[in-house]
Amino acid sequence: MRLAEILPGVEAWVVGGTVRDELLGRPIRDVDVAVAGDPEPPARAVAAAVSGPVFPLSETFGAWRVIERSTGRVYDFSPLQGETIEQDLAARDFTVNAIARALCGGDLIDPFGGRADLEARTLRVLGRAAYEADALRPLRLARLAAELGFGPDRQTERLTAEAAPRTREAAGERVFAELRRLLVAPGVIAGLDLADRLGLLRAVLPEVADLHDVEQSHYHHLDVYGHTVEVLERQIEIEGRLEEIFAPLGSQVRAVLDEPLADELSRGQALRFGALLHDVGKPATRGVRADGRITFLGHDRVGRDMVHALCRRLRTSQRLADFLGALARHHLNLGFLVHARPLDGRAVYRYLKETAPVQAEVTLLSCADRLATRGRNAERATRAHLELARELMRPALEWRAGRAPRPPVRGDELARDLGIRPGPELGRLLGELEEAAYAGEVRTRDEAVALARRLRDNPDA
Repeated sequence: MRLAEILPGVEAWVVGGTVRDELLGRPIRDVDVAVAGDPEPPARAVAAAVSGPVFPLSETFGAWRVIERSTGRVYDFSPLQGETIEQDLAARDFTVNAIARALCGGDLIDPFGGRADLEARTLRVLGRAAYEADALRPLRLARLAAELGFGPDRQTERLTAEAAPRTREAAGERVFAELRRLLVAPGVIAGLDLADRLGLLRAVLPEVADLHDVEQSHYHHLDVYGHTVEVLERQIEIEGRLEEIFAPLGSQVRAVLDEPLADELSRGQALRFGALLHDVGKPATRGVRADGRITFLGHDRVGRDMVHALCRRLRTSQRLADFLGALARHHLNLGFLVHARPLDGRAVYRYLKETAPVQAEVTLLSCADRLATRGRNAERATRAHLELARELMRPALEWRAGRAPRPPVRGDELARDLGIRPGPELGRLLGELEEAAYAGEVRTRDEAVALARRLRDNPDA
């Protein structure tokens, strides 16, 4: 769709990331338009042309948004920041985002050398004032580096490091939006390294920055921060090897990861956040035994609580917070079972019950965690862990699909047959029956009632 044909005679320019991505040959998902005058009429004209909704995006700045119904493409119309397009571009963040193209055609408007910086793959901030105007912009540098594969020049690095502490002043949901895009970007590891080096990680995710220099036991070859980054690397690697690692279930696992979860993230994308946060409870729980061995007892529970607090600060949805919290809480469960193999039906049931509803995802995370733990006896331990993960993935997928066995007797029926009232005791018995049914120990109603009666009369049996 050509905006010039819909908006003949309108003095407006395509600006910012839209022009940048056009020049780089990247897909265009968002179109930013700066308008000389009131942006509402052109926004409504485009909405009519694409049969999409139109609504004010910002009362403060007078911006309007249009969503193209057929493609999902977003068009944002904003009034010029200043009297001319050059003044508008001067108020932007980086030179690569300070390029414009008039709707009516003509040469690119590039007063700050953004096109040359694109060719040099360089991110250059438009001076200290650019960061002073918006506390979030320093974090945007790391996100753009991760998305584009660019690096900052020396002056931009210095100004970013100076401005990094103010990033925590940005609204939590804006910080989260940048972190979300960074974590799912192709260059996430390089972006995180840049954010860490320039002090951005300390400002927005102090829980992760605190993992630096936290020494671990001889089963690890890195401190907790280095291990965490490697877990994220291994998680990304596993995403590309699902068919190999979990054959013949790879396509089913991939379908789970592709499911939308929350906050514009799929389950697989959210799992990257889980990898980054899974060990945040370790600094608070580090201890040293009498024999010198380092421990982190309870870091899974502490980590879950820290993740929930972090998500509140970033104003994520409760659904995402619960997902990430469950990953932190249960990332150790599978490893504890390795030495109990072969597992009986009850052990499998308990693993699935405890890790619900993230059985498949936490199984994947545990594999990344294990692959990133390359200390003593690592090769043998990793082989055993991956074998068990493959064994547990099938029942995990079946459980998710609603095929977990249920007790062959309803709660009200059991209460009547045993002469007990609804309450904790009935709940306990139903839980025992569900586990027994999953293990194949009870198959009929009579068997279930008989087992419940025995458990009621002798609960310690």
